[in-house]
Amino acid sequence: MIKLSPKLSQKLSYLILFLATILAVIPVALIVFIIVKNGVSALTWEFLTSMPKDGMRGGGILPAILGTLSIVMSAIFLTLPIGVCAAIYLNEYAKDNLLTRIIKLAIVNLAGVPSVVYGLLGLGIFVMFLKLGVSIIAGALTLSIMELPVVITTARGALNSVPYSFREASLSLGVSRWQTIRYIVLPNALPGILTGAILSIARISGETAPILFTAAAFYIPYLPHSIFDQVMTLPYHLYIISTQIPNMPKNVIFATALVLLMIVLTMSVLAIIARIYFRKYRKW
Repeated sequence: MIKLSPKLSQKLSYLILFLATILAVIPVALIVFIIVKNGVSALTWEFLTSMPKDGMRGGGILPAILGTLSIVMSAIFLTLPIGVCAAIYLNEYAKDNLLTRIIKLAIVNLAGVPSVVYGLLGLGIFVMFLKLGVSIIAGALTLSIMELPVVITTARGALNSVPYSFREASLSLGVSRWQTIRYIVLPNALPGILTGAILSIARISGETAPILFTAAAFYIPYLPHSIFDQVMTLPYHLYIISTQIPNMPKNVIFATALVLLMIVLTMSVLAIIARIYFRKYRKW
């Protein structure tokens, strides 16, 4: 067996890790390049701000853009408070017993459930049982349930990363547990919690199956008036024009994919900026 020197072994490890990184980045960069190259020609102001017409063969995708934004933002606003509160309870208050261990295991397992199952769950509970119909609110509630395990898991990890000595120092001064969590633990865990929000945004923005059952419509050439209306969404719209409409111009298909990519990227960048901003005030 050949024994390498520590210096050579370290250089070889760096090389392997660098090549692995390149292999992971190249397919993503290639996909983005193909989408931009084929879709930028159809990306006009009229395409972004006008209503669809002629059975989606002409016009723009404004209803799909606003429908996607309304569902995603509603789902995030519903998920984050509930997920963070659940993470605080499990991490700071709950005792380590059989029940809490089962709950934590269930949360981890729920993160791996296929999205189509959540779509059927949303159809049964929100659309049919609660009589919300196929609507924005039904889709947002379904997506929020689907993303709760991810948010809870990442928030618990962020809370765990705050040194326990911070809690001890605060409690030793006579501060209550809730005040310690509110003023010491949460501000230091906020960057990690925002990471969970970024992951949630990236995942639910491209989901098709859950909103197919609960919120999306095939063709609506007008804007929704309330949260109880059906909407067009970019993922479902992209699926329809790619597979169900013959002779659809390819540049329109790629332009729709490019818009979806830009929305996900913009929301992720805003969340990353917020995470960097709050990280500057972390004391450790």
